[in-house]
Amino acid sequence: MEINQHIEKAKRGDQIAFTYLLDHYWNEVYGFMLKRTENETDAEDITIETFSKAFDKLASYNPEFQFNTWLIAIAKNVHIDLLRKKKSSHFVIITDDEDFQAYNVADSSPSAEDELITEQNLSQLLQYIKELKPHYQEVIQLRYFQELSYQEISKQLNEPLSNVKIKLLRAKKLLAEIIQNKR
Repeated sequence: MEINQHIEKAKRGDQIAFTYLLDHYWNEVYGFMLKRTENETDAEDITIETFSKAFDKLASYNPEFQFNTWLIAIAKNVHIDLLRKKKSSHFVIITDDEDFQAYNVADSSPSAEDELITEQNLSQLLQYIKELKPHYQEVIQLRYFQELSYQEISKQLNEPLSNVKIKLLRAKKLLAEIIQNKR
């Protein structure tokens, strides 16, 4: 019964309920994916993606089913998507003639124009990030610009790991919405 109350609160946007659900089910989903993937990084990425999708689609959750079963089903689908993505990008058969042509390609280092475009894109991204609330800016800066692990961010901010993960999840979602609205 307590879980259903937290789910209902989360549906209404209650931050504490989201944190409770994440804390309560994180180890179960992560452990399940770790057994399937045998890779800690993939398991963590899939688990984060699972909670992101679950929280986005919380309104469609059917309480007739166990919440953990619903989360595991989402995790399986995220894992399948990851496998498909990896499979499609793995192998390309190259003939000797194509290999020779590839070897003779001109220097592919970025030109001055390429560097300018990259700089402008980064500048635009930084402008979008500045539109976020300061605590979201901070986690994005720590994760993507300082390249700290979740654990290191947790330690630096003196916050529980689950809070860091939720903040980063929300920050990325809000940033995506800002970018989408600006286009």
